[in-house]
Amino acid sequence: MLFLEEKKPQKILGFFYGMKIMKDRKKPGYTRRNMLKKSIGLGGIILGMPFINLGQFQLFASTTKKYSRKAIDLVTESLVMDMLSPLSLDLTGVEKGIYNEKMDSSGDGLTDQEIQDYRDSGINVFHIAVGTGGRNQTENKISSMTYVSLHNSLISNHPDVFMRIDSVKDLDKVQKNGKVGILIGLQNSAHFISVDDVELFYNLGQRVSQLTYNNRNLIGNGSTERVDGGITDFGVQIIEKMNKIGMAVDVSHCGDKTTLDSFEVSKKPVLITHSNVRNLTPGHPRCKTDEAIKAMAKCGGVMGLTAVRNFVKPDEPTTIEHYLDQFDYLRDMVGVEHIGVGSDIDLHGYDDLSEEWNKQLRSGYKDSYAFRDKLDIEGVDHPKRMFDLTEGLIKRGYSNKHIKGILGQNFKRAFTEIWAN
Repeated sequence: MLFLEEKKPQKILGFFYGMKIMKDRKKPGYTRRNMLKKSIGLGGIILGMPFINLGQFQLFASTTKKYSRKAIDLVTESLVMDMLSPLSLDLTGVEKGIYNEKMDSSGDGLTDQEIQDYRDSGINVFHIAVGTGGRNQTENKISSMTYVSLHNSLISNHPDVFMRIDSVKDLDKVQKNGKVGILIGLQNSAHFISVDDVELFYNLGQRVSQLTYNNRNLIGNGSTERVDGGITDFGVQIIEKMNKIGMAVDVSHCGDKTTLDSFEVSKKPVLITHSNVRNLTPGHPRCKTDEAIKAMAKCGGVMGLTAVRNFVKPDEPTTIEHYLDQFDYLRDMVGVEHIGVGSDIDLHGYDDLSEEWNKQLRSGYKDSYAFRDKLDIEGVDHPKRMFDLTEGLIKRGYSNKHIKGILGQNFKRAFTEIWAN
């Protein structure tokens, strides 16, 4: 349901229009994108009323936040991809084959409100990768299979809500059909015990694989390892197989040498799905050097920028403006066509997690991560963050074409080449 202002005439209009939307949902061709555009059209009808706030629209009843018509149009008309956003950061139930302990009737732990948040976010595609672990490679492989299977089950349980993204054609479909796209990836390729495992996981639906997490594996070295020896011989074979079969190589958590080696080894664009600029956060191992960013662009890749506080800026204050500085930096160095979004948070962010789960999450990282009291950045720590980001890019003078590229078209271009086989 949509309201433009918290005033009774608009609430009444919103109520009746909301009733119409509920009826429209049952008609052929209904999509959440059409619903948003129709709702925005309501604002256009009553713009003559004296209490309308100069083209600012309150998009959802659940928030008082207002967005410009231009920002709403850009998000609703674009393919919007968040190249690192798990459906939930609370993964306490994964071992049971569910997302979390908040079980509902579907048996997968997702509530109706969570599903509605995905629909309303404006995000068409969620890359849901996490870093899997285990005491050895076999356990890592089992853990990875469990995580992939969880999402395949989720999609099967909710075919009216979710669809798996397997190809560029699916990116086109999900932009039109109003479903929430799930792009299956993993943040550690330790589950590739043999080269044949690349094809095994491809057949299970995996389309993106980060070569390493923060530690060393048989492929290369992670960003917080003391020494980085680069891509191993086995790693070369894995990348070659990924190129051949059409699985994207991701180096977001890889060490500096492993990152640079990957650009030389891969014959297809290499992605940095979720990272930030080290020159703006000096010394942080999870951020990429200018050398790596330039090499990424040279090979046709795209870099998704995270909204994690300690990656964006090393000290306080850290605001959405500092997050936007990251976009400006990449634009000026390698061009807008190599920029995307990889927020590295779910729709609500880390700071909304329980104290116990937040403490457990932080304990898994070295001091070099430089955590502060807060992990999220106000303004990009909520389900409608893509609208806030778009408003910021508009204010900084980015063109409509460039904003649409950042929101998803740039990653789509890279996937068009990567997934061709």
